[in-house]
Amino acid sequence: MTKSAFPMASTVVDSILFRDAFGTAKMRAVFSDHALIQRYIDVEVALAKAEARVGVIPADAAEVIARESTIERIDFDHMREETDIVGYPILPLVHQLVEMCGDAGRYVHWGATTQDIMDTAVALQVRDALDSIEDDIRELRAILTDLAKKHRDTPMAGRTHLQQALPVTFGYKVAIWLAMFDRHQERMAQMRERVAVVEFAGAAGTLASLGDKGFEVQKALAEELKLGLPATTWHVARDGFAEAVNLLALVTGSLGKIALDIMIMASTEFAEVYEPFVKGRGASSTMPQKRNPISSELMLAAAKAVRQHAGLMIDAMIQDFERATGPWHAEWIAIPESFILTAGALHQAKFALGGLIVDEARMKHNLGISKGLIVAEAVMMGMAPHTGRQQAHDIVYDACRTANEHGGTLAEALAALPEVTKHFDRAAIDRMTDPANYLGLAPQMVDRAIALSSEI
Repeated sequence: MTKSAFPMASTVVDSILFRDAFGTAKMRAVFSDHALIQRYIDVEVALAKAEARVGVIPADAAEVIARESTIERIDFDHMREETDIVGYPILPLVHQLVEMCGDAGRYVHWGATTQDIMDTAVALQVRDALDSIEDDIRELRAILTDLAKKHRDTPMAGRTHLQQALPVTFGYKVAIWLAMFDRHQERMAQMRERVAVVEFAGAAGTLASLGDKGFEVQKALAEELKLGLPATTWHVARDGFAEAVNLLALVTGSLGKIALDIMIMASTEFAEVYEPFVKGRGASSTMPQKRNPISSELMLAAAKAVRQHAGLMIDAMIQDFERATGPWHAEWIAIPESFILTAGALHQAKFALGGLIVDEARMKHNLGISKGLIVAEAVMMGMAPHTGRQQAHDIVYDACRTANEHGGTLAEALAALPEVTKHFDRAAIDRMTDPANYLGLAPQMVDRAIALSSEI
């Protein structure tokens, strides 16, 4: 292939090198130029059908418009050139549709304004994109459920402020991840009725050009496209699309959290989990021993990018009067990229978590590196009924200092203290200082999370 024959993509979502790392073919197809223009045509055809249904335009004109308005007849180069001049793609499209439809062409785009067609087309894209994202989340939740079940009782060090804190189980950690995506699934279902709605209101949003037929046409159009009906015009009320992208930011934010956990746990010093092995994946050009957590890195990058787009969508909500002078255009950037990046991140998550390698022995080893200090709280609470809480705290504190400064285990330090041995023999001390005996309700929380997830 010659240099001039390469596609001219210049962003990661379309790059021949990076597009499958940061997105998926399925989501790119939803937001491709071809798909968008097809959606514009779908809306124009549906509008003609709706207007014919309520007697605004002749039925035979709607039939011609539906039959003749095909994307195969679009001159894309001419449409692009005219769009550059007009600033929007709908008038250039309408010019071609009118020509295709002959005498019936006079009824194309009847009573509509450019933003009606564009917003409704994007609502259709977003509806389809949400279907795909919901499917991905459902698949991810199944993966997380299996992982949480498998490791319900796998003990490991819980960490706060990057320091060992108390024992948990790996299943407990995964159950927390699962619950996040359960909530995202619910949020998406609740959001649909606010986002997948038709936009048809005319030049200033009042439906003035259709007289008393405006609401009827709007309702019929919504029915044709299987979209919801809004309470008012939303030309400059952009909270629906802003909510959608901000929900994607929540989804990718959760993926970023999981990614960060995996990356730290996969570091040489932790060595507790690894992404699935694929020959050559994560390799370094100079260090043959490297096995970098590539999927997690991509998930984290997507989270950062979608977060920026979420902010852009909030900024784009601030629009002037009845038709914006620029904020609307920012959505054209943020919406497609956010969905593509989210789909890509979910794809990476399904791969990484679906084949995650969990080193239970290493988790057990790491749990023991503090030589029992990780369960100092357990010892304190065990002694408190005999000595009082504060005295128990002071006794265990001294034992911890001894273990830190002179070596040995917490059990050994405790066994050397008469105020401990008068209440506990060595076997009892060993039980109190075994991290596996101080998991709290972590396994039961796994059970509860899985049970609740199964109801969604």
